[in-house]
Amino acid sequence: MPTIDLNSDLGEGFGDYRAGDDAAMLAVVTSANVACGMHAGDPQIMARTFGLARERGVAVGAHPGYPDLWGFGRRVLPYTPAEVERLVVYQVGAAQALATYAGHRITYVKTHGALGNLAAANDEVAMAVARAVRAVDRDLSLLAIALSAQVRAGEALGLDVHQEIFADRGYTEEGLLVPRGQPGAMIEDSEVAAERVVSMVREGAIIAGSGKRLPTPIRSVCVHGDSHYAVATARTVRARLEQAGVTVAPFRPAA
Repeated sequence: MPTIDLNSDLGEGFGDYRAGDDAAMLAVVTSANVACGMHAGDPQIMARTFGLARERGVAVGAHPGYPDLWGFGRRVLPYTPAEVERLVVYQVGAAQALATYAGHRITYVKTHGALGNLAAANDEVAMAVARAVRAVDRDLSLLAIALSAQVRAGEALGLDVHQEIFADRGYTEEGLLVPRGQPGAMIEDSEVAAERVVSMVREGAIIAGSGKRLPTPIRSVCVHGDSHYAVATARTVRARLEQAGVTVAPFRPAA
């Protein structure tokens, strides 16, 4: 069985507002995607999250999204690819600075929400994200939605690309995420989520809601950190992977 990373989107509060239990999640996951202040997060939360991740031995990455605090970055905003490129550069730079301040180092970038979904389907936006990552630091990896335009763009620009699947989201027959709000979009039962993850890792394929298999390399599994069942799902996924003989470790640990 392969070695698999377990990642989660963390640091997604703002000011006094908190989203999810980051401390509990950092005791389970091997990589943390830290919000960079646009869709969520702020300098205080970012520094605290990077510092706690360092203490727990968890790898960290920048998690850039649209500048959309009200919509939590889950609404597509009318930015051109060039504007998206600069938005990502801005956020990755902020993450690098605050991680360094906290004594840690980001090793990868993963786009958030609507920006990530658009980059998965739109070649121009995917290339904008990949160009931004390469421009800031070509040694950064790109954590990309499996079988997506993100993967193709990152590989075309020579980035180190790692493909991820989602434990708590359903898939269409095309290998895309079922849009939130539609039936089958969210998987709230931790045992069901874990069983699906183990099956996908064993088979090396995304499993759509219909049962269709779409073969793909899988290097990381994401559990979203902002739901009430997030920590339970992450714990169950990790336990079931380890019971299946999978080594759970970061795909790109900090040096």
